[in-house]
Amino acid sequence: MTGLRERKKQQTYDALSEAAIGLFLARGFDEVSVADIAAAVDVSKPTLFKYFATKQDLVMHRIADHRHEAARLVEASTESAIDTLAEHFRTGLKDRQPTTGLNDHPQVLAYYNLVFTTAALATRLREFMDDDEHALAAVLGGDLSAELLAAQVLSTQRILSYRNWRAISGGQSATDRYETALGEAASAFSRLG
Repeated sequence: MTGLRERKKQQTYDALSEAAIGLFLARGFDEVSVADIAAAVDVSKPTLFKYFATKQDLVMHRIADHRHEAARLVEASTESAIDTLAEHFRTGLKDRQPTTGLNDHPQVLAYYNLVFTTAALATRLREFMDDDEHALAAVLGGDLSAELLAAQVLSTQRILSYRNWRAISGGQSATDRYETALGEAASAFSRLG
C-alpha cells in the first residue's frame, strides 16, 4: 500500500504533467513558461523542478515511460530480437498503443503533433531513441552486428509508427488503418535479419 506522502507526490506529478500538456496544446510549447505551469498547479518553480528537470520532460515523460522497453523485452525473451519486437509491435497495433501510431484518440493525436512539430521536443525524442538503441545493442551483445541490428529494428518501428500517425492525422481511422498497418509491419520486419 502506498503511503500518504507518496500519493501526494504522485498527485502533484500528475497535476503538473496534465497542466503542462494542456497549456502546451492550447498555446504552444514555446508560448508557455515554467512559471505558467507552476502557477496552474499552485506550486513554486523549485517544486516543479523537483518533479521534472526540464520543460521538455513535462511532455516527454509519457514517452520516457517506455525507455529501454525493447531491450527489456528482448532480454526477457527466448525468441530472436526481431521476432520478439515484431510480435510486440503487432500486439501494440491490436491494442491501439499510442507508441505504434495507430491511435485516433484526439488527445493522443494532439500530443504527438505537439512532439513532432516542436523542435525542442523532437530533439528530446531523438535523444530517447538514441538511448534506446544503445540499450538494445548492449543486450544484443554490444558489437557492431548488435549495433546495426538495434538500429535497424528500432528504425523500422519508428518508421511504421510515423506512417500510422501520418495516416491517422490525415483523417483515416485507426480501425480503417489497422489491416494496412499489420501488412506494413509484416513486410518491414520480414526484411530484417
